[in-house]
Amino acid sequence: MTRTMPIIEARKRLTSLPEQFEKEPHTQAVAITRRGKPVLAVLSWELYESIVETMEILGDEELMAALRQGIREAEEGKGIPWEQAKKELGW
Repeated sequence: MTRTMPIIEARKRLTSLPEQFEKEPHTQAVAITRRGKPVLAVLSWELYESIVETMEILGDEELMAALRQGIREAEEGKGIPWEQAKKELGW
C-alpha cells in the first residue's frame, strides 16, 4: 500500500518515516505530492532492493528465457519430485 503525503508534511516527517515503515509494514511507500500531484516516492530500503533486483532479472534476456521455459515445463508437468532434485544436487 502506498500512502500519500504533501511535500510540506514530508519535510517535517522525513526522519520519522523509517519508524513508520517498521510500525506499518503494509505501508510500503510514501508518494510525496506537490499541489496534489505525485513528484517523489520514498520507500523502504528492502522494497527498493527488491525493485532493483526485479529490474535486473527482467533486463537479463537469458535469465528471462530460462524463466519462461521453466514456467512452460512446470505447466506441462515436466518437473521432477523435490526429493529427486535434492539427491541430484547432493543434498
